[in-house]
Amino acid sequence: MLSAFVPALRTPDLRRKILLTLGLLALYRMGATLPSPGVDYRTVRSCADTGCDSTGIFQLINLFSGGALLQLSVFAIGIMPYITASIITQLLTVVIPRFEELRKEGQAGQSKITQYTRYLAVALAVLQGSTLVALAAHGQLPPGCPRSVLADNSLFAMTSIVLVLTAGAALVMWFGELITERGAGNGMSLLIFAGIAARIPIQGKAILDSKGVLILAGICGAAFLTIVGVVFVEQGQRRIPVQYAKRVVGRKMYGGSSTYLPLKVNQAGVIPVIFASSLLYLPNLLAQLTRRGSGTAEWQRLIQKYLVNPSNPVYVGSYLTLIVFFTYFYVAITFDPHERADEMKQFSGFIPGYRPGRPTADYLNYVLSRITLPGSIYLGAVAVLPNLLLHFGATDTTQALALGGTSVLIVVSVGLDTVKQIESQLLNRNYQGFLR
Repeated sequence: MLSAFVPALRTPDLRRKILLTLGLLALYRMGATLPSPGVDYRTVRSCADTGCDSTGIFQLINLFSGGALLQLSVFAIGIMPYITASIITQLLTVVIPRFEELRKEGQAGQSKITQYTRYLAVALAVLQGSTLVALAAHGQLPPGCPRSVLADNSLFAMTSIVLVLTAGAALVMWFGELITERGAGNGMSLLIFAGIAARIPIQGKAILDSKGVLILAGICGAAFLTIVGVVFVEQGQRRIPVQYAKRVVGRKMYGGSSTYLPLKVNQAGVIPVIFASSLLYLPNLLAQLTRRGSGTAEWQRLIQKYLVNPSNPVYVGSYLTLIVFFTYFYVAITFDPHERADEMKQFSGFIPGYRPGRPTADYLNYVLSRITLPGSIYLGAVAVLPNLLLHFGATDTTQALALGGTSVLIVVSVGLDTVKQIESQLLNRNYQGFLR
């Protein structure tokens, strides 16, 4: 598939798209290293050098932002508000009839939903920026840092930082939409890809310095095997044959063709992992917000022991259970067998051996529930791989996340999707050139 890049660079239109994408990714990485006004960058660097780090969902966001979160840079929030807003609007299409009507209106309705998603993303960016600044003002971000990373704790200074973080999130959202519209690939996914890829060499060097060449080689070998497994599962499909009946319209005959309905093994993508990580971190966040002074209550110690420590069996079991649950939940939200059956019936399509309508929907639901189980187990196994790296070479959880299964899953999935889109555009241009 990598052979598609050479013809793409030779095609002027695709070359412009690829260069635009690379330029916006470079601007995104530049903004991730640019400190926000009012932040003591020397203190931030000293805390990073002493090994201060975050835990829970902040680790995941820091990984997706390419390390910008813990530095409180201009793009510290990154693309997470837009991703969260997109997930919320997808869920609302099932709950609110108005969103369901907009989704069925086609391009006009989708544009309206996208506008609502942008508004919600900006509101979430304000909320997340205020939370980050409040944690930094109380010395809890990054945790363990002896001094506050804010140069001024006044209300005006903290408000200015929140506005800068919100503007940075809005700019990142615009970068992603611009890449999707005029570049190559899905913009939001490529921004996450860039953030994760930027952290891998840094954490690899840290493992090399602390553990040596043999441990690093072993981790790289495990990462290679993980990549092979991820590619194998991500490409896996259950192809359900669909037959279209012949129709005579005027003097022309339509239909009579055979095709298939592809159902991916990992139909939910990486969304269940993000959901599970966020929900699992809520008890720890509540414990941090209710902590007073240096004392720790018994329930706070239990949360710290069982729901924060990634090597604890309770944490691993809860994580796997939540991933399996959210995989089924998200697949049920995004894929409606009755809607697919109605679409096939509308265009005179049917599955051989099953009548159109409800029998077809029941069969699709049966097949989907069967292939979702191995997909959810696969996601859970990939997500807990960083816990194994904690015991076999990684010096902290940040290195485990940067080199772990979640990162490999995102990087490989985005890479495969981008290459497929480039290949499809090349194929389309070859057909156009042949017809001309």
